[in-house]
Amino acid sequence: MIHEVDGLLRSLLQGGALTGSDIEIVFDVPTSDWAARRNAPVLDCYLYDIREDVNRRQRGVAPVRDERGITVSRRRAPRWFRLSYLLTAWTKRPEDEHRLLSAALATLIPQEVLPPDSLPEPLAALGLSLPLTVSGAQSESRSLAEIWSSLGGTLKPSLDLVITVPFPPYPDYDAGPPVTEGALVRARELDGPLEDDDRMHQPRHLARTDTGARTR
Repeated sequence: MIHEVDGLLRSLLQGGALTGSDIEIVFDVPTSDWAARRNAPVLDCYLYDIREDVNRRQRGVAPVRDERGITVSRRRAPRWFRLSYLLTAWTKRPEDEHRLLSAALATLIPQEVLPPDSLPEPLAALGLSLPLTVSGAQSESRSLAEIWSSLGGTLKPSLDLVITVPFPPYPDYDAGPPVTEGALVRARELDGPLEDDDRMHQPRHLARTDTGARTR
């Protein structure tokens, strides 16, 4: 699913305020050596953290139905994961980088909830909307300063972008064949008359005489 989210993020950033621009969207690790090789404006979306959103975890299974509405398998509830991206702009002048970040922010803010019909397959097939947050409260265990330090670079203006994505568990569990015919069940009335076959299997001490008296 991660590469589908990468493609979704690229298409979002190429629209909105950046429509028609020639800004390149990449997903590289922004190390100092990488930055020294850049010679054109670029927006870098570095995926720095992946962790489960345990507050969204659900138990149980749900039916998977075919076009006739018949349950063909059962599927466990998806597990939701937070994909955190460090979004940075790279140009020759800080002012231009600020303009790019401003355009990216204006493009992403209206996209707080991504509906299923705007998602690529197989995300759209799940029928679930994806929440997207930009520069929200820092809730991860690592600060952005620590991230830049681990990359070997200096602290740089950036947007912290988080997309929460469902990952369906595999495999699905096969369901039994549907019941298409009703079963016929016959039961003898307990207080009703005994049939001939029943008399033959009745205990001797309960056998009836011609007068209706029970003998042993």
